[in-house]
Amino acid sequence: MKTKILSLIMLLVLSASFAMAQSTEQAKMSFGVLGGLNFQNLNGKAANGDKLTNDMILGYHAGVNVQIPIVPEFYFQPGLLLSTKGAKNTSTFLGTTYTDTYKLTYLEVPLNFVYKGALGNGFVMVGFGPYLGYGIGGKVLSKGGSISDDRKIKFKSVVETSDDPSVPYFKAFDAGANIFAGYEMASGIFVQLNTQFGMLKINPEVKSLTNDKSSVKNTGFGLSLGYRF
Repeated sequence: MKTKILSLIMLLVLSASFAMAQSTEQAKMSFGVLGGLNFQNLNGKAANGDKLTNDMILGYHAGVNVQIPIVPEFYFQPGLLLSTKGAKNTSTFLGTTYTDTYKLTYLEVPLNFVYKGALGNGFVMVGFGPYLGYGIGGKVLSKGGSISDDRKIKFKSVVETSDDPSVPYFKAFDAGANIFAGYEMASGIFVQLNTQFGMLKINPEVKSLTNDKSSVKNTGFGLSLGYRF
């Protein structure tokens, strides 16, 4: 019985290797450069459990990826992106409107699986997969009446009681899911619509808060223009 199972496994491995070898001959590995706009928000709950009521902000992304054939019409597409995210929060107190704009900059590694089917003179693309992100900078711009304040974001997983309460804190690590669809022309120029769903809380644990119900996650969509060669 064990011999039959081992033989079946070997047959499957050899079949997969043969299929990948054929696909590699038909579709070679390619590289892409891309950039575009992000429409981002920070969604979730405040410390008291109330739903966050933030507005989207406009950001950008730029980077590279490599497209590796797996089987005919299917590819593995890892990449590296510089991406800006965040949100805007507006409130009114004693007749004065206050606005806080959060801007966070991430290095992201998308790990997508892509289907490319021939359509016209090019290819329709549909992709999905996880992404990993790491915060490398950011700031909060606060405006209210004649007052304007610009504070740098500090990345920490735990905010101690001795830490400066005036500093905006976020966790550096982020992860979530990508979904995108687009079209690639025969010339290599492509355009795609992207959607991201953050799955990790990026707000740190605050030791000075009891019964903290905060849960802040990155979400958004974007439009990319790129070239594959």
